[in-house]
Amino acid sequence: MGPKKIIMSNKINHSMSLAKPEANDLSTKQKIALAIGFIGLFILILAIFNTNFPNKGQFLTTSLLLIFIGTVLFANAAYLTQSKGIKNDGVWFKSFTSRGITGWLTGVGLTLFYIALYFYPELLGLGVNGNSNTGLVSLFDPFSQILSGRPASQWFVYGTLYTVAILVFGYKFMLKYRHNRYQQIRTGSVMFFQLIFAFLIPEIMYRLNATLPYYDLKSIWPLNYYNFEQYRIDGFISAGNIGLGLLLFGVLSIFVISPILTYKYGKRWYCSWVCGCGALAETAGDSFRHLSSKKTSTWKFERWLIHAVLVFVVIMTTAVIYTYLGYDPEKYWLTKDVFLVSVGVLLTLVFALVMVFKRKALGKDAFYGAIGYFVIIAALIAFHYFNSDTKLFIFEAETLRSSYGFFIGAIFSGVIGTGFYPIFGNRVWCRFGCPFAAILGFQQRLLSKFRVTTNGGQCISCGNCSTYCDMGIDVRAYAQKGENIVRSSCVGCGICSAVCPRGVLKLENDSMKGRINSNDILLGNNVDLMDFVNQK
Repeated sequence: MGPKKIIMSNKINHSMSLAKPEANDLSTKQKIALAIGFIGLFILILAIFNTNFPNKGQFLTTSLLLIFIGTVLFANAAYLTQSKGIKNDGVWFKSFTSRGITGWLTGVGLTLFYIALYFYPELLGLGVNGNSNTGLVSLFDPFSQILSGRPASQWFVYGTLYTVAILVFGYKFMLKYRHNRYQQIRTGSVMFFQLIFAFLIPEIMYRLNATLPYYDLKSIWPLNYYNFEQYRIDGFISAGNIGLGLLLFGVLSIFVISPILTYKYGKRWYCSWVCGCGALAETAGDSFRHLSSKKTSTWKFERWLIHAVLVFVVIMTTAVIYTYLGYDPEKYWLTKDVFLVSVGVLLTLVFALVMVFKRKALGKDAFYGAIGYFVIIAALIAFHYFNSDTKLFIFEAETLRSSYGFFIGAIFSGVIGTGFYPIFGNRVWCRFGCPFAAILGFQQRLLSKFRVTTNGGQCISCGNCSTYCDMGIDVRAYAQKGENIVRSSCVGCGICSAVCPRGVLKLENDSMKGRINSNDILLGNNVDLMDFVNQK
């Protein structure tokens, strides 16, 4: 045998890592899977450019099946060929997941799609002025006719693609975290609620009763900020008992169901087990969770912005309801003045109880809470003195609602919240803009049994927990001190616990006593150090 020929790479590698620093190349099976998925996606792209498919139902089915099969095969090749456990190798060395050119192109593509969806649906083929659908929207017409008996809209197209994304990437997520039972169950939960409650039931309800307003049963105010507009209230009332039942369910969800579940389980019952936004973030957005900023400045900005959105949506909803109520108490049991007083009393009661019993737990946030409270009260007083039947101050009440819908519902939650996954991480909307997350977080901080407990003696400061917290919480800082994590922003996804190699973190529901233990921490057996920390 002759001497072996040694081939050396001329590529300069500046890394000093003993391990292989580059991201693993795609296997042959993964490349084939990607090709299959992209063929399915290419059919949808052809439809956008008005390709006239002879049998739209068959082509839509083929497209969605190819996307589903491609994703499943890719996930199988990525995870089933390896043992169970943490699988986040190389995320900072892949262009797609490290804000590289592929990630930016993906973000731009998603952003353009959302802009067309919200503001230029005719570019997607939506028929206007009585014309039939064309392009991408027409491709979904047969499916829409089967479910609801009507042509597709851009929202039906979006709902279908949204649901497919959660289902196929949910499968990928469950394989990736198959070593963790909690992740398996909660992912199955969000897949179920999105498919059944958010997608199928509203479409079938329209077929059974076309006069009934669209209602996503898992969407709770202030997410469904439009739910208390006059046309919807009239629609619920005219739909008979089922309409009144849905309206009552909406009110109970706000004041009864949500507070009870948040007290028992924290905000995770909704944000990580039910919510469609959280479902897409945790499944399709899982590859980008490490991109969320952990800076203190970002956290401060987050607190101001999300609570400013909450204050605005409370004022906006109050304004919209106020404008269509009457004055005469003999005709209306709920008059304008009674409504304003009721809102003011409710907010004052909550504010007073928090300041009396939870002032210490609230800490510095009490100041910001007081600002929000007085802004809303001032707005209620102004409603009473500066209004007409349709105007508040110089603004139409509907203008306030449409402004919220444009800036928050469309630009923030859609264009930025999802389109910027590859740039800012997968929970941009949940962190900075979701008013319901702000409400749930407020209760979770002050009145809930939920906490993430830590075993500081086991922590090796690897930083996995902080890196993969998509809400930007510096989990490691708590784990190093053995301090319970009780944060308003925590959605209880449990990823910090799933990626911890030492079992330091655990999600628990227990007594509220000793839940916030910022001073009662364990740092080994150094008594002097404990005294120093407690003197802070």
